[in-house]
Amino acid sequence: MQAEPTSVRTEARVRSRKLVKSISVDDRLLALGAVIMQVVQLVDLDQEGAIDLAHYVMSDTALCQKILRLANSQAYRKASGTPITTIRRAIGVVGFNGVKNAAMSVLLLETLANTPHAHSVRFELEVSLYASLIARELDRNGGFQAGEEAAIGALFRNLGTLVVASHEHRLYENIAELAASGKVTQTQAETIVLGCSYESMSIAILKEWHMPDAIINTVEALPAEPCKSTANRALWLRQTVSFSVELGRLIARQQPADGAQMARLLQFYGAALQLDLGSLRRLIGKVRQDVGNMLAGLDMRPYLPPAGAMAGLSGLLEEAAMAPATPGTGYYSSGKPYHARDLLLSGVQQITRSAASGQNKPGLIIPAILQTLCDSMGFRFATLCLKDPANASFRARVAVGEQQLPRSAGFVFPLESGGDLFHLAMENNADLMIADAANSKIVPLLPEWHRALLPDAASFIVLPLQIKGNCIGLLYADRARAAPEGVPPDETSLIRALKTLALGALAGQ
Repeated sequence: MQAEPTSVRTEARVRSRKLVKSISVDDRLLALGAVIMQVVQLVDLDQEGAIDLAHYVMSDTALCQKILRLANSQAYRKASGTPITTIRRAIGVVGFNGVKNAAMSVLLLETLANTPHAHSVRFELEVSLYASLIARELDRNGGFQAGEEAAIGALFRNLGTLVVASHEHRLYENIAELAASGKVTQTQAETIVLGCSYESMSIAILKEWHMPDAIINTVEALPAEPCKSTANRALWLRQTVSFSVELGRLIARQQPADGAQMARLLQFYGAALQLDLGSLRRLIGKVRQDVGNMLAGLDMRPYLPPAGAMAGLSGLLEEAAMAPATPGTGYYSSGKPYHARDLLLSGVQQITRSAASGQNKPGLIIPAILQTLCDSMGFRFATLCLKDPANASFRARVAVGEQQLPRSAGFVFPLESGGDLFHLAMENNADLMIADAANSKIVPLLPEWHRALLPDAASFIVLPLQIKGNCIGLLYADRARAAPEGVPPDETSLIRALKTLALGALAGQ
């Protein structure tokens, strides 16, 4: 990477100082820091600690209602068997640290998410929640008895990102775009745009909040070389917090456990934190379930955009609009147009306008989405497949493209998982974009019904559809040729925007 001109570095440093100054005089953030400091200082000292925490929660009516809702959610109600009507009982069921974590998460969300860019803030908060629970799980095997410091440090290491997403969303988007270009690292992108890293921003905010040094120290960045096992408690905390945030982000982005990015994490942190692929899989499964339970219990699950609205899509559209278009109007060998991004963006905009005009019925929106996938990505067949409980199966309901009638009639597979690619995608809510179905890692995962129905499907996508944590089906589209050109981030964002539009239409039917 070439060094930036002095004027650019100076502008970035000035921008960083202005942002920190705006944070230091923001009444909402100062108040947030004060109340979070109160929660952090609450210590579990048997009865005394539980009483203090109960008094704190009860002093905030809205928070009190959310904690009671969490304690009465399905995940915790099974253990208690009877309705939870007091905060003291909620603490007993959810746990002292669980209630503390939930309280701080609610405070962060309610203060920072009240912006036009709430979708980004909610995503970053979800990253923070994953990180906090990952750190607590790692402490159970770490031998340092530092679970509380690790969990709080992991929750707040992402604070700088949260505040930038909330207060300076354009800068947040610029950093994401620059990092996605592959020309610089994530930290370099942050420094170029902000004048400092997100971690430095987090530290500046935590200092403004007068957080204990023990918490602030956990946020410090690590050296660039792979981590080694250590007997130093402070270094272990930094390693744990750093790993937890990086893993939390990959989980929130639905990256597979055996993917390249996870492999990089294991290579960097595995030896220090005693992790291998098996333990990583178990860790991901545990925290995914725990975060899902917390979000559902607190009624904080990331929302779908209202029917006919742009909410939740604006960031995706803005990001795609900033990305450079691929020149030319020809086609790759797969049949995908060179200008796929432009076609996707046009399709998303047209469908969004249709939804805004009141035409948000699935019968109108879904065929338009499937046709957009075919036209923009060169797919020859696309379908919406939904759960059919009466027949214990998933079944194609709408289809477009070549041989749509016979192919949709045969696109049926059982509800019960057979460990194949389709069920794995739905179980993990992972969007799959398969460039070569003949790949030796893919072939064993293809179910027999798919081989028989679509034997010449050489590249395809599978987009699971979840509403309130329940998988209702998927979107599928394929080509007869492999697609070595892949799907770049800007196209991926727009494909997911189409998926979000489909979920919005299905949720409102």
